[in-house]
Amino acid sequence: MNTITKLVVLTSLCLIMGPSHAQDTLQKPDNHYKIENLKQLKETIVNEEKASLKAEVETINQRLERGEISQENAEVLKKEMAKKRALNIENRLAIIDNKIALLQRNDASYKLESENRNEIGVSIGSFTGISINSKNKPPKYDIRTTNDLVFAIGFNNTIIEGQSLDDSPYQIGGSGFVELGWLWKTRLLKKSNFTRVTYGLSVQWNKLSIKDNQYFVENGNVTTLEPFPYDMKKAKLRTTSLVVPIHFEFGPSRFKDYGNRIRYYTGNQFKVGVGGFGGVNLGTKQKLKYKQDGKNQKDKFKSDYNTSNFVYGVSAYVGVGDFSVYAKFNLNDLFKDQTIAQRNVSLGLRWDF
Repeated sequence: MNTITKLVVLTSLCLIMGPSHAQDTLQKPDNHYKIENLKQLKETIVNEEKASLKAEVETINQRLERGEISQENAEVLKKEMAKKRALNIENRLAIIDNKIALLQRNDASYKLESENRNEIGVSIGSFTGISINSKNKPPKYDIRTTNDLVFAIGFNNTIIEGQSLDDSPYQIGGSGFVELGWLWKTRLLKKSNFTRVTYGLSVQWNKLSIKDNQYFVENGNVTTLEPFPYDMKKAKLRTTSLVVPIHFEFGPSRFKDYGNRIRYYTGNQFKVGVGGFGGVNLGTKQKLKYKQDGKNQKDKFKSDYNTSNFVYGVSAYVGVGDFSVYAKFNLNDLFKDQTIAQRNVSLGLRWDF
């Protein structure tokens, strides 16, 4: 009877412990999926480091083409970059191998500490799944806005109501303009550089060389050209303006993907810009060079000469790369309160450095 009692108790314990052990086994899956994902991550690491090395070698080749470094220096830099990337691969793969070893000797309840660049964790909604958020992939640095130093120079004159340029009181060759400014250029489309907008700040100097021994005289609110009493060598009127130019620029560009960054290059590419400008007149000056009683004289007069306080107009350019042909036309009158309107017009060359 005692033996029978012992058998009954032993059988009952087995029945109780068996399901409990089985349930515990079900609740502790192994790390198979985590390990497989880590093995896949090793291949990703190798590809990323190779892509970064390719981008660095491309940059070195560009510096070599521009003459910034010699062929010998370029080879040294390439070897240094290759050595660095090889060590990166070695170290990063060692980290992954250590994680795999940790997972192989522990069950699924063991948690790995997340790295700064690799995060491993159990997926939400999936008991046995795993998600890997790899941040090792180089970001695509995309500069959508660039800036340029702008310089333009050329001929200047005025469009006078009822007159042609042939009848202009200003010399065609002796009258000119200069523009110097700083512009920003922003790509408007996310994945295309065909359409850009340029904007910035420029100083414009417009000069008129007066013909026929004349000069400007202020008569109250009216400025007129009148004969000069002496033998005039040079008579020039110059206005200085501070303007904000805005243009929509169109044209193709070369796309470059360096792995960790992308760039759009417009060098040696055709471009067209259409827009305008607006600003204020900073000052007006008249310079006279003449001979009086056999002596050379030089006078400078600073006055507003009733010139317009605000300047605005339309402008356009067409060219290739940094170089273009540039034209601008002022919609404001050169002088205020004049019976005959005069508006500045310029044609020249422009460089975007």
